[in-house]
Amino acid sequence: MHKGVAEKIRAAGGEIYAITSEPQHLADQAHEHWGLNFENLGDPHQEISKTCSERGWLTLYANQGDLEFLQRGTDWKVEHPKGFFQPGVLALTQAGRVLYRWRSVPSAENLQGTTARPTAQHVWSTIESSLAAGDAAGDTAHDDHPVIDQAPPPRAIFIAALIANGWFIRVKSFAYSPGVGSIFSRFALAGSRWLVFLAFWAAALALLPTVLVGVAFAGWVIWIARDIRRIMGAMDIQKELVADP
Repeated sequence: MHKGVAEKIRAAGGEIYAITSEPQHLADQAHEHWGLNFENLGDPHQEISKTCSERGWLTLYANQGDLEFLQRGTDWKVEHPKGFFQPGVLALTQAGRVLYRWRSVPSAENLQGTTARPTAQHVWSTIESSLAAGDAAGDTAHDDHPVIDQAPPPRAIFIAALIANGWFIRVKSFAYSPGVGSIFSRFALAGSRWLVFLAFWAAALALLPTVLVGVAFAGWVIWIARDIRRIMGAMDIQKELVADP
């Protein structure tokens, strides 16, 4: 919308739809909160995404691990009866020819699908080229190396932000909720909490016996490390969202 791509797609005779693995009422909330000018569809049972896979258009990845990590970052009940699918972009002609397709493949490099999305302008440029090539060109291949919106932060910094977002008691996601700040602003705020956290331990060292502080700090490290391992392990359970046989 902000880059004018939505208008260019409509001028070319197309339309845009956003599909989410959330229920429809949350899709409607996001539509209103973000002021979107295209339709948002809830697909919690993954019927649309599996249809796309059946037809050979695009097969997404889905996380089917424990949803506790996402639930920690929201004030609404997370509802993913079949897991949540990773992002993807699909552009089709009315005849079903694929003009563009991209899917997020979860890996350590993109923090298990958390970051790295193709820019709207890059997607539109590729669609324009596909349209110009005509139907004889057939379906376009998967875009495995798109121009992305931003590079992911180092994994250590990302995990440190999750810890601070949970006030150093547990890791907490930066999941979207209506009315909360942007992920970028919350990420920056979480980073600033480390100054308070380090100042707390520095004061403890100055006022309390070193052994006592050391034991307490070691206990905290073990506690938070176990939480990270358990939560990150659940987030790593990904599989291709193929249609049921």
